[in-house]
Amino acid sequence: MPKRQPDAEIEAIRAVLAARPRPAELAERRRRLDALGGSYPLPGDIRVEPTSAGGVPAEWTEAPGADASRVLLYLHGGGYVAGSLTSHRPMVAEAGRQAGLRTLALDYRLAPEHPFPAALEDAVAGYRHLLEQGFAPARIAIGGDSAGGGLAAALLVALRDQGLPLPGCAWLISPWVDLESSYPSMASKAAADPMVQKPYLLEIAPMYHGATSARAPLVSPIHADLHGLPPLLVQVGSAETLLDEDVAFAGRAGAAEVAVTLEVWPEMIHVWHLFHPQLAAGRRAIAAAGQFIRAQLAA
Repeated sequence: MPKRQPDAEIEAIRAVLAARPRPAELAERRRRLDALGGSYPLPGDIRVEPTSAGGVPAEWTEAPGADASRVLLYLHGGGYVAGSLTSHRPMVAEAGRQAGLRTLALDYRLAPEHPFPAALEDAVAGYRHLLEQGFAPARIAIGGDSAGGGLAAALLVALRDQGLPLPGCAWLISPWVDLESSYPSMASKAAADPMVQKPYLLEIAPMYHGATSARAPLVSPIHADLHGLPPLLVQVGSAETLLDEDVAFAGRAGAAEVAVTLEVWPEMIHVWHLFHPQLAAGRRAIAAAGQFIRAQLAA
């Protein structure tokens, strides 16, 4: 078979990331991630409304034609130590457009100022807020990327264990589900993924889990009992260091009788969706997630 030609768009993004390496200081890291996502303009037809969701700062986004009875509760990535509403706003808004619903993004508390379980408590509070506002559980989708994807998985487990009604589905983008970073692709994909490296993850993981074991199921959902969870869409890039743990997580969910759709996107790096305004594969991945969410919430 002929050799696949490299994706020129992802190579251009690699070059941009290489020119802006992750700084050493946490405050600078936070500003860098906000700048990455915030560098893309928000489409003019998107309505943004700041709010509070169960005491957690949050914001609604809505594209024309959105079904107000359906909602995507979104948890941003950033290793539990960075990321914000600003860093992920364009991506979340586009997801809402593709899924035909409103989005509620949570600005959950970050480590190390607020270690585990603060982020999970905020995620539960955000979900309870939607229930209190009258949203039917079957018309709620949960979404998250990287640490937010791991947090979304932990949220599902926590909601089940607390006896709360579960949402209709969940969309996990490059989810960080193993805070020990123990899977082989951490090394085998290190040269291919400019976004996430094992030394960085091992540096920030203790900031989040603190005195709690990194293997605790609500810290690293790869170790959780996944029985009874709603349908999942897991999207991961073939060129990212989290590839093996995400494939393993999808397999464990499937073995627990969860309906899982696993998509491995060729050549894509960690959370390539962030770059969707200049990356066709990012737009296609968000569109695929929109179709999944539409189908699941309609069912």
